[in-house]
Amino acid sequence: MITEQILLDFMRETAYKPMTYQELEQHFQIEDAAEFKQFLKLLNELEQEGKIILTRTERYGVPERMDLLRGRLQAHAKGFAFLIPDDRDHPDVYIHANDLKSAMNGDIVLVRVNEKGSAGGKMEGEVVRIVKRAVTQVVGVFQNHEAFGFVIPDDKRINRDIFIPKTGFNGAVDGEKVVAKIVNYPEGRSSAEGEIIEILGHKDDPGVDILSIIRKHQLPEAFPDEVMEEALAVPDSITEEEIVAQGRRDLRNKTIVTIDGEDAKDLDDAVNVERLPNGNYRLGVHIADVGYYVREKSKLDQEAYNRGTSVYLVDRVIPMLPHRLSNGICSLNPQVDRLTLSCEMEFNENMKLVSHDIFTSVIRTKERMTYTNVRKIVQNEDPEVTERYRHLVDDFMLMKELALKLRKRRMQRGAVDFDFQESKVIVDENGKPIDIVKRERSIAEQIIEEFMLAANETVAEHFYWLKVPFLYRIHEDPDPEKLMNFMAFAANFGYTIKGKGNSVHPRALQTLLEDIQGTKEQTVISTMMLRSMKQAKYDAQSLGHFGLAAEYYTHFTSPIRRYPDLVIHRIIREVIENGGFLSEDRHEYLASRMPEIAQHTSERERVAVDAERDTEQLKKAEFMLDKVGEEFDGIISSVTSFGMFIELDNTVEGLIRLSALTDDYYHFHEQHMALIGERTSKIYRIGDEVKIRVAKVNMDDHTIDFEMVDMKQRRSFHEGGRSRGGSEGTFGEPKSGKGKGKGKNKASKKGAPWLKESSGVAMGNQSRGAQNGVSDEGTSSASKTFSFGSGKGGYGGGSNNSSAKKSENKGRKKTSSSGIFIGEGAAFGGAGARKRKKGTSKNSTAAFVRKKKK
Repeated sequence: MITEQILLDFMRETAYKPMTYQELEQHFQIEDAAEFKQFLKLLNELEQEGKIILTRTERYGVPERMDLLRGRLQAHAKGFAFLIPDDRDHPDVYIHANDLKSAMNGDIVLVRVNEKGSAGGKMEGEVVRIVKRAVTQVVGVFQNHEAFGFVIPDDKRINRDIFIPKTGFNGAVDGEKVVAKIVNYPEGRSSAEGEIIEILGHKDDPGVDILSIIRKHQLPEAFPDEVMEEALAVPDSITEEEIVAQGRRDLRNKTIVTIDGEDAKDLDDAVNVERLPNGNYRLGVHIADVGYYVREKSKLDQEAYNRGTSVYLVDRVIPMLPHRLSNGICSLNPQVDRLTLSCEMEFNENMKLVSHDIFTSVIRTKERMTYTNVRKIVQNEDPEVTERYRHLVDDFMLMKELALKLRKRRMQRGAVDFDFQESKVIVDENGKPIDIVKRERSIAEQIIEEFMLAANETVAEHFYWLKVPFLYRIHEDPDPEKLMNFMAFAANFGYTIKGKGNSVHPRALQTLLEDIQGTKEQTVISTMMLRSMKQAKYDAQSLGHFGLAAEYYTHFTSPIRRYPDLVIHRIIREVIENGGFLSEDRHEYLASRMPEIAQHTSERERVAVDAERDTEQLKKAEFMLDKVGEEFDGIISSVTSFGMFIELDNTVEGLIRLSALTDDYYHFHEQHMALIGERTSKIYRIGDEVKIRVAKVNMDDHTIDFEMVDMKQRRSFHEGGRSRGGSEGTFGEPKSGKGKGKGKNKASKKGAPWLKESSGVAMGNQSRGAQNGVSDEGTSSASKTFSFGSGKGGYGGGSNNSSAKKSENKGRKKTSSSGIFIGEGAAFGGAGARKRKKGTSKNSTAAFVRKKKK
């Protein structure tokens, strides 16, 4: 039988030339009619999915051999987008707004790569075909214009309003939050057309805000009836006959406990630790055998696959499985029998794994412990709690001892351990935020974290060597360019990282994190290090986990809330029951399914993370609504070309816009992630402590604006007309270019010792039009990136568009490659500007700002 992989591998061969289906039939020697019919069906499916192309001459080939790339579109609010190719080794491709056709964020598309842009050799392309639509409905505010209406999307990546004809209103009233189904997708300059399919309520009604986010991310809520029927058919308890028939190992006499948060109801992991006579530790990790109840291809399984993961919003949980399972028979509740998959590991004093066993089991947990109580016991904080659980105290002390040793070994081998502060928004019964509390990462959390990591690694390596199809959790090595930029950034603070480019071992990064512990630059360097790394994801191949410095890693410990865990549970039980092997047919089937499951669950995880972040951002903004005008201490958490983000002690983050820094003109220095004052040489960079005032809360965008306390007004000059990319107010005439250049170098030595003297202060990284996206050509080669124009998706510096470059150069100071001002004539003021004012291009940034003001 010809499979998808066999066909694609054949077409990717260097000697392959596009063939008709008759030629392919002859090549594969297909003679059976049923097999031929199946083969044609496969060709048709692959062509529809964009994995193969049918040419005008009715011949088939793969996209990459025809200068086409298949991938997922990642759109930006300004109109442009990036293609994230299916081929993970291929770099992302930039797509201008005019080249998107009607494609929208998340669509699977085929793109033709046209050219390599001048800015760092980035690739540019255009969409030639939309393979699969991701956006079928849009959540937003309805605007009624009597004869027609519009839906203003909540998702800013959909940068055109949805046109609604009168017949599509379906009872919607002006100002209501609605869900619109897209009937016709945008073509050319025309908007997408839709109809209202659900009215959520007025945008200010309680509960509508969270509901809007649920609909925006198309998260499922209620389970379909057929799924609930299957869930109701699952028994509430386990019989002895069931245990014996399955040959499960009986662990009910062992002291096994669960340790979770106070409000957790789906308890899917339990642990126990013993000291063996030979002095070694035996760690037992026991995970609910969810796969026993959720059978492959059942309605429960299909729904779990579609959901991919449980989603933890601020005020509710959207579970992957019905509560009857997740909180019932699959939850390892105390003093009841539960079916589990167990991984027992024996560690010697050096924390080397000397033996392990993975098997089906039955357990009965002794206690349902909380992180708080375990912390109190092992740190001897509360005699009353210690007395209540005195029969378990020795076990918890042994757990603490083993966990700390496991952690020490993990750190020694080079695992990168970020210690960022997390928080939880507390809401009342009406969904109104009443408090924000920091999440603790105490010794109790560390015990469970270390034990789960050990089990995940052990299971991953065990099944890797069995050579069975499996799902792995991978974290690829950082991009060499990003890593080099980070190393250069850390060098500015006097820190060196051993290694070159991609050969940096995670141990070198962990050493740096240990070196900066407690220093002022800890936040800035940790943040920049995290940004230089890739995101972890699921894969059918074991490619290692960079952040954990682990060669083999998987997700085995949470089958109630993660679909990949559920999948590997079924594979584990199947392998155990078949004596360590899979049949050839089963092996082939699972091998064909794993890549698809890995990709789908990685995508669902991203959706869940985005939804969780959206609800948290919403409720944090709402929490700050009644605090406008109040003052807080904060730390600069990020610096950009349009301002800087400040994080308060309660983890709320807000923006101080460049236009609100009124004591000087500030320039963004990308390489050093800093804003530098033009006249005062004052420097703002990540990690600096500042005192701010809450200026404004925007509940439409869920954003918060801060302003500096005691910010002095900028010194006004006699000449006006200098604009900062759309920000308010006018700017004065600077000193002459010559004198200014000297002043900069002096300032760099005095006010910015962390900048290299040889380069001066590289102010030219972003021009004053940066807020509208106009880039300055004076970016150093090490930090060249894409920069975008002021329109929706306009592409400024770094393109091959010569006319764009000409118009930019007309209104810019002469700069060196590092961005230092070296010539006379100001950008938007001064003598040079006045001489040119008459002949300024209508398309220049200054002209754009004047239009905006009118």
